[in-house]
Amino acid sequence: MQGWVRQPSPEVLYDRQLLWLAFSLMLTGLVMVTSASFPISSRLTGEPFHFMARHAVFLFLALCTAVVVVQIPLERWMKHSMHLLLFSMFLLLVVLLVGHSVNGASRWIPLGLFNLQPAEVAKLSLFIFMSSYLVRKSDEVKASFFGGFGKPLIVFCCLAVLLLAQPDLGTVVVMLVTLFGMLFIAGAKLTQFIYLLFAGVGAVVMLILAEPYRIRRVTSFLNPFEDPFGSGYQLTQSLMAFGRGGLFGQGLGNSIQKLEYLPEAHTDFVFAVVGEELGFAGVALILCMIFALVYKALVIGKRSLQSGQLFGGFLAISISIWFAFQTLVNVGAAAAIVPTKGLTLPLISYGGSSLIIMMTAVAILLRIDYENRLANLMQASNPTKAPSKTTQQELNNNETN
Repeated sequence: MQGWVRQPSPEVLYDRQLLWLAFSLMLTGLVMVTSASFPISSRLTGEPFHFMARHAVFLFLALCTAVVVVQIPLERWMKHSMHLLLFSMFLLLVVLLVGHSVNGASRWIPLGLFNLQPAEVAKLSLFIFMSSYLVRKSDEVKASFFGGFGKPLIVFCCLAVLLLAQPDLGTVVVMLVTLFGMLFIAGAKLTQFIYLLFAGVGAVVMLILAEPYRIRRVTSFLNPFEDPFGSGYQLTQSLMAFGRGGLFGQGLGNSIQKLEYLPEAHTDFVFAVVGEELGFAGVALILCMIFALVYKALVIGKRSLQSGQLFGGFLAISISIWFAFQTLVNVGAAAAIVPTKGLTLPLISYGGSSLIIMMTAVAILLRIDYENRLANLMQASNPTKAPSKTTQQELNNNETN
């Protein structure tokens, strides 16, 4: 027993820390969804653990999906990136025809066990396609405007039109920010990047001004207490939850705001329940775990780019930007720092589609890291012999002659 404790763990071809971070976030999400959904679950179904059971099923499906995905070589993702993109567009068309509508938004396709949200599939498929595109067209990205920005933007605009028809501006913004980040990392010209950034911000502002409900979200975000029982109700209740939490919180299960004062307490605003029950300490711990996962993804992407595995590198960096920005938007909305967007907290919020797709992204990160470590191991076991001094001198003489 003592030898087992003292003996260092064997070297493996995957990132243990990334795996444990993902598991920890998923278990934290299960606990917090159970706590936050208890009142609404009792009222809607008569079963206090209804949403907990469904979330546990989602976790099981997510883990099963991850086990399958981690076996798929990156070469196949790159080869079928266009097919994945077309499939996601097809799903976005289907949801507009037969989608399930909630609060005026048609974003879900009913599948019986859970409702599929095609927007989550579209995020990952776009990032896989863009990673493949940046590998195939790296010279065009660095040289010309149309090759570097025009073609990817045409693909993005097709997805954006379908998403805005639902409507789902939050997903469009996440995809746009991640796309900009990928193009910047790929070496696109800074001047073109800045011009496009201003154009993107202007387009988002115009989309906000085009819909009255989006304008109300912005005005309520600027001063939620101006109309605390109207447009600012959700934000004021969320801020009250954070205020009650203090440093160490009211204790797990002791939230008052989840007693149907705070709408969407177990989905979009689960972080407010975390702040009330676990306090600043719990909030800081969860954020540290999420951004540690983001940092691991960045490190994996950097190593892949340095070793010449460009597809894996671009894809890992896109996943890191995606997770980081979506976390910032979700937490910012709960804390009234940014307008509400209806985006989930990665690996924590209730929702089958989001959980399965994000765990798929984590599995892809593990596969990228595995292939990178395997390539380094093979290179170390079969190093290229450096030419001897005599041979090198002969080569130099031949080049001189």
